[in-house]
Amino acid sequence: MSCLSAYEPLNTLKPVAPDVWIVDGPVIDMTYAMFRLPFTTRMTVIRLSDGGLWLHSPTPLTAELRAEIDALGPIRALIAPNKIHYWWLPEWKAAYPEACAYAAPRVPERSKDHFADFDAVLDGPAPPEWLGEIAQVSAPGSFMTEVEFFHAPSRTLVLTDMIENFERERVQCAGLRFLMRLGGVLEPNGSMPRDLRVTFRKRKPELRDAVQQMIDWSPQRVLLAHGRCYDENADSELKRAFAWIL
Repeated sequence: MSCLSAYEPLNTLKPVAPDVWIVDGPVIDMTYAMFRLPFTTRMTVIRLSDGGLWLHSPTPLTAELRAEIDALGPIRALIAPNKIHYWWLPEWKAAYPEACAYAAPRVPERSKDHFADFDAVLDGPAPPEWLGEIAQVSAPGSFMTEVEFFHAPSRTLVLTDMIENFERERVQCAGLRFLMRLGGVLEPNGSMPRDLRVTFRKRKPELRDAVQQMIDWSPQRVLLAHGRCYDENADSELKRAFAWIL
């Protein structure tokens, strides 16, 4: 039995705003030092103005989820937002070969033994496929670069590991709760994990600029890959979570 509860129901679309959905995936184990730690998983789906779909950090592709996705529209883009979040992208690309696979910087090097068929690297302004609808900014660090996205029509900010916000009631093991509290990722104090912050030590000005851009976008909500999303008070939650860099 996992020490961390998943966000049931899994592998199904859950609307959060007009043309914006999340899909909660399974709990997975990630290796950290000598430990294996559980993480919840989550994909964000955005429907663009032309009807095409933009999928961020894909979760497992099931037959039921595929039917739901197909009912929304054709998939235009598959996004690997950092070098940890690419694992299930190959099965989506195989099922939807017409979709373009986009990677954050350094993802192709990390994933080459698992998936090497990326169409483009997101190392500049938003590509034409979503320019004017979804803005983006890169947060570069020594361990990884993460690309953050803002869907302007719904005022939705989409983050991956820049903020983690695990809910206490979903963490069944006292030891795991202690580690999450120590790491700064336990609600109501969710933030960037403290070990990840260290990897931005030499790029603090660039990270600060990226965070300020997120705040300047004035999002209404913040969607996270791990833990409870922020459905309200997005501005204050961003300023609180990133107080250590601002």
